[in-house]
Amino acid sequence: MDSLRCNVADLLHRPAARRLVVLSIDPEELGGVGQTRLVSDEPVSIKIAFEHVSDSIVVNGQAEAVYELTCSRCLEPIRHPVAAPVRELFEQDPIEGQTYKLEGDEIDLGGPIRDNILLQLPSAALCKEDCVGLCLVCGVNRNTDTCDCDLTVTDPRWDALKDIKID
Repeated sequence: MDSLRCNVADLLHRPAARRLVVLSIDPEELGGVGQTRLVSDEPVSIKIAFEHVSDSIVVNGQAEAVYELTCSRCLEPIRHPVAAPVRELFEQDPIEGQTYKLEGDEIDLGGPIRDNILLQLPSAALCKEDCVGLCLVCGVNRNTDTCDCDLTVTDPRWDALKDIKID
């Protein structure tokens, strides 16, 4: 992840200094979580502004990537574009879970960019809004095929009441 380490020494010696950085990186540098992976043929586009504020560096910008997810209903692979806003603070003495470490004259953007992209992903990805998913009985993808399975599910605890006749 060396391409995401940025030297900010020039900013630290000039109060209120700003710098704009535009990067295009290989998705492998950010990795993924579980089965969620960045699509390897699409570069991650990053446009970030660094600003020296007090004894810290404010990072403000956006990262754009394409993730490969699995539809939560039919299990088909889908590509999901993500535009993630990035606004983070780097300090010498970071507050755990709130700010990031300013390591000497360098900051590592890998973690913050990856985290902000992952926060933009849907919790349950769908290939399309009206995806009907898999058949619960035979497992066929009901978006592309049909089946004659009976999908009525009854609670077996109520079966005894079926035989009651009311006049």
